[in-house]
Amino acid sequence: MNDLAHFAIHANDVNRTKQFYESVFSWKCETYGDAHDFLQIRSAEGKVLGAIQSRRYNPGKQDLLGFECSINVDDVEATARAVEAAGGTVLMKKTAIPHVGWIVKFSDTEGNLCCAVNYDSAAS
Repeated sequence: MNDLAHFAIHANDVNRTKQFYESVFSWKCETYGDAHDFLQIRSAEGKVLGAIQSRRYNPGKQDLLGFECSINVDDVEATARAVEAAGGTVLMKKTAIPHVGWIVKFSDTEGNLCCAVNYDSAAS
């Protein structure tokens, strides 16, 4: 209950965004029906997580940047290295959230803010 059910990542370049997230998190992104500007994101195990979609689906007047979701990872420092290798930018290096865990914040190739977290109650 209260788990992240779905998220959408808006992108100017859907294919570049696909390559970024597949490289960093080993997600599988595939077209949904005939829409090549809307990709369904699945975990390595096949669970549907969300979507990468063209910014044309944004109803607002300005680009939608961000979905600050936290993605649970085994090693935030390894994830930070993968982010940089895939063309993203680490915005906040490994930081403790006391009694919660370790977090890294980064932007993807489209300027969206994202977090990688490793839950660890001993973090301080």
